[in-house]
Amino acid sequence: MNAGDSLPVGQHDIEIQGNRRAWQRKAQLREVYRGFHGLIASRLDRGVPGQIVELGSGMGSIKEVIPDCVTTDLFPNPWLDRQENAYCLSFGDGSISNLILFDVWHHLRYPATALAEFRRVLAPGGRLIVFDPAASWTGRFIYGLFHHEPIGLGKPVTWDAPPGFKPADADYFAAQGAATRIFWRRQDPARLSGWDVCEVTPLSSFEYFATGGFSRLQIGGPGAFRLWRRLDRVLSRWPNLFAARLLVVLKRSAE
Repeated sequence: MNAGDSLPVGQHDIEIQGNRRAWQRKAQLREVYRGFHGLIASRLDRGVPGQIVELGSGMGSIKEVIPDCVTTDLFPNPWLDRQENAYCLSFGDGSISNLILFDVWHHLRYPATALAEFRRVLAPGGRLIVFDPAASWTGRFIYGLFHHEPIGLGKPVTWDAPPGFKPADADYFAAQGAATRIFWRRQDPARLSGWDVCEVTPLSSFEYFATGGFSRLQIGGPGAFRLWRRLDRVLSRWPNLFAARLLVVLKRSAE
């Protein structure tokens, strides 16, 4: 698959079902994800009124760390709370306090169109929390070599949906470098008008790579993973070389 290619949106659900099987057999992968979800939980602003909502929840595992989170996806699976489309949410204006996108941002073909919808449903001061791949030198190498989704760093960003676009017609899109370009490298900062950028934190994540993710073999047991975790704390000092994950916090401005 290349960035910009069009696949049926049902590809998302095919991957969710496969990931669910890997999730059940990989205890270390579950542990790493609990750590990721803990980072997200620490960025929530519970002083803002409204619901906490995750888009693209997949298996809904975020509830293990944030039990009051409303889990959603494009597809109605029995372990999720709601079916939602990022371009046309059913939530009321200003009804969400914190909106979470875990490995979802790089699937948004039209990020400005999505951001407008996110701003509509967030309360003033509400937070958009994005957790996505980081395209450092290491990230580009490993994601490019071992992951089927393209990095897409050389493709132009199609910010706005074309006239006549219908959210229900959205296809399967992927560009793993999208969050890096938009939030970390700030290639077009004017497009983030209406948002306060509170945090952009690149993180090393060899601990995640060592799990093999959802499709490859794990490297080592629990003892090895403790070493990977220590190594990640050190390597995160050099994000341009080693970052594999990007944690972004935006706040809806009052404008």
